[in-house]
Amino acid sequence: MRKFLATALLGAAALYAWPASANDGLVSIIKDPKQWGIQTGDYANTRYSKLDQINASNVGKIQVAWTFSTGVLRGHEGGPLIIGDVMYVHTPFPNIVYALDLNDDGRIIWKYEPKQDPNVIPVMCCDTVNRGLAYSDGTIFLHQADTTLVALDAKTGAKKWSVVNGDPKKGETNTATVLPVKDKVIVGISGGEFGVRCHVTAYDTKTGKQVWRGYSMGPDNEMLIDPEKTTALGKPVGKDSSLKSWEGDQWKIGGGCTWGWYSYDPETNLVYYGSGNPSTWNPAQRPGDNKWSMTIWARDADTGVAKWVYQMTPHDEWDFDGVNEMILTDQQFDGKPRKLLTHFDRNGFGYTLDRVTGELLVAEKFDPVVNWATKVDMDKNSPTYGRPLVVAKYSTAQQGEDVNTKGICPAALGTKDQQPAAFSPKTNLFYVPTNHVCMDYEPFRVSYTAGQPYVGATLSMYPAPNSHGGMGNFIAWDNTKGKIVWSLPEPFSVWSGALATAGDVVFYGTLEGYLKAVDAKTGKELYKFKTPSGIIGNVTTYEHKGKQYIAILSGVGGWAGIGLAAGLTDPNAGLGAVGGYAALSNYTNLGGQLTVFALPN
Repeated sequence: MRKFLATALLGAAALYAWPASANDGLVSIIKDPKQWGIQTGDYANTRYSKLDQINASNVGKIQVAWTFSTGVLRGHEGGPLIIGDVMYVHTPFPNIVYALDLNDDGRIIWKYEPKQDPNVIPVMCCDTVNRGLAYSDGTIFLHQADTTLVALDAKTGAKKWSVVNGDPKKGETNTATVLPVKDKVIVGISGGEFGVRCHVTAYDTKTGKQVWRGYSMGPDNEMLIDPEKTTALGKPVGKDSSLKSWEGDQWKIGGGCTWGWYSYDPETNLVYYGSGNPSTWNPAQRPGDNKWSMTIWARDADTGVAKWVYQMTPHDEWDFDGVNEMILTDQQFDGKPRKLLTHFDRNGFGYTLDRVTGELLVAEKFDPVVNWATKVDMDKNSPTYGRPLVVAKYSTAQQGEDVNTKGICPAALGTKDQQPAAFSPKTNLFYVPTNHVCMDYEPFRVSYTAGQPYVGATLSMYPAPNSHGGMGNFIAWDNTKGKIVWSLPEPFSVWSGALATAGDVVFYGTLEGYLKAVDAKTGKELYKFKTPSGIIGNVTTYEHKGKQYIAILSGVGGWAGIGLAAGLTDPNAGLGAVGGYAALSNYTNLGGQLTVFALPN
C-alpha cells in the first residue's frame, strides 16, 4: 500500500506542472459570466453569476424570448451549457444532445442520439434523469444512463471516444454530470439500491483511458486511502478503517454511490464530493458504521488519493444519501479568513468545514422539523465528536426489523436532495431548495441478487406535520452561524437548482412549473411564470449580443415526480414518494421544454 501511494504521489509531483494548463479553455469560459461552461456555474459550485442586466428592480418585466422542445418526456434535471454562440441541451433517457445556434433562433446545428438498451430504465432508481453535459477544450462529455462516457466534438457532434464506466446488469447506472479537471474528467456511478459497490473514476480527456479509481468502501488501496495521511476530523483514519466498520463481506455490496455533484479547488488541487447510502436500507443487515458511505471526500485530482474524509451519518438507517453538492467559499469565520466548504445534507444538517483540513466548524439543522437526531456533537473532547446524536424513537435500527417507525423527519429524499443550492458573495448567503417532508419507515430482510433491487424497506411520505401544510421551503442560510435568514413556504418540494446573480436576484423553479425570482436580501417574490411542466432543472444565465438571458428546463419527474413520470399509482411505489406527491398531477403534466427569458427590447 505504501509503495503504491508513494508511486502515485511522486507521479503527481512530476505531472502537476503541465496538466495545470491542460484545461485553460474551460477555466477562461468559467471566468466569463457571458458563458455558462459548467453545470455548477464554476468549480466552486456557487451557481452565482456576475451578470446584473436583469436585477431586482426590473426582473418583474422579463418575458419569454424563445423556447425549444426536447422531444422527450420524463424528468429534465440539470441545465444547458452556453459556449460562445452555441447552447448545448441534453435530455433524460435516451440522453439526446442538441447543439443550438444562438445566432439563428436556436437552429439545431447537430443532434446526437445514443442507442441504449431500454432495459437500463427499470434499473434506474428514481426516474431516467440526467444532470447535464460537460465541456472541455472543444469536447462535450455525456455520461449516458447505461454508464457509457462519450466524448463528442463540440463543433460537429462526432464521437471522439467512449468508455464504459459500469454494468447495468449488476445495477450500475448513471444520472449525474461529470467534472473536467485539467487533463482528466471525473465520473461517478449510481446503483445503491441494487447493492453496487460504488466509486469515483478519472479518465484522460483526450483518450478515455482510466487514470485512477477510488471506491467508497473496502481495502485501503482500492479506496485510495493512506491510513496514516488521510484524516477524519483531524486524525489519521488508520489501517482498514472501512473493513473494520462492516460485518464480513457486506462491504462488497455496500453502496456508497457517487451520483451527486463534484467541486474542485485549484489551490489545493482537491476534488470534493459526497458518497451515498450504504446497501441495504435495512440497517440490521449491515452492523457497524459502514465507512465510507455517507461521507464527504477530498481527493487529490491527479492521483485520487484521499486527503480527508468526514462521515456525516454513520450506519445510516434512513437512506440519507450524502451526495449533495459541496460549495467552496472564502469567508470570514470567527473573525479570520477561512477556506470553507458548505454542504446541505439529505439528513437535514447544514455543514460548514475547513476544506483544506476537513475540520468541522458548523453542523445545524436547516429545517426545524428535523427530529431523527437532536444535534451533531461538536465537543472535540467527546467520544462522539462529529457524530449525530440519534433519537431512539426515530431509529429504524433500534426499533428493529419489521417495525414501522413513524414520524421520521426528514423523509428518505432528505431535507434537500441533489437540487443544488447557490451562494452570493454579495450577501454571503446560501439559497437552498428544500423538502419539508417526513416519513414512516419499515425495514425488512432482503437477499442480494446481482441486478435486482436490494432495498429492504417500505416507506410512506407526507408533509411535515403541524407546519405550513406544504412539502417544501426555499431558504436563505448563513453558513457561518448555521441559521436560516429567511424562508419561503412552497406547496411541493423545491426540486430545482437555484441561481444567484449580481443583480441581487435569486431564481428557482417549482414542481408545479413556476420559474420564480426573489430578492436576494429579503426573499420577496419579484416574478413568476408558469412553464409547461414541473421544473426539476437548474436555472442558468448567460449573455448574448449584449443581452442577458435566463434559461430553464421544465419536465416534471425525478424522485418527487416519479409517480407522474412513470405512471405509478401505488402510494408506496417510487420508494415511498408516489403517495406523498399524488396531488402533483392536479397542477402539471409531463413535458420536455427549454424556456429562455429576457427583458423586452
